[in-house]
Amino acid sequence: MQTISKSKLKAHMLRVFREIEASGEELIVTDRDRPVIRIQPIASKKSVEEMFGEFSGQLIFHEDPDAPTIDEWTEV
Repeated sequence: MQTISKSKLKAHMLRVFREIEASGEELIVTDRDRPVIRIQPIASKKSVEEMFGEFSGQLIFHEDPDAPTIDEWTEV
């Protein structure tokens, strides 16, 4: 985690933002050596294939996982 003063951030803001985007690391902005702001990149969302692609074809369903069970719909 890196730190930068408000005055240095103001002078080099675009360069600093590009570095944060590229590295994915957060940055702490200080005011008189006191941390005041945290800047962090927004994590990109991954698709279902990216998240679970390595498990493709490894699961076995003995029933339809989307079908409701009888127990859930019986009246009391």
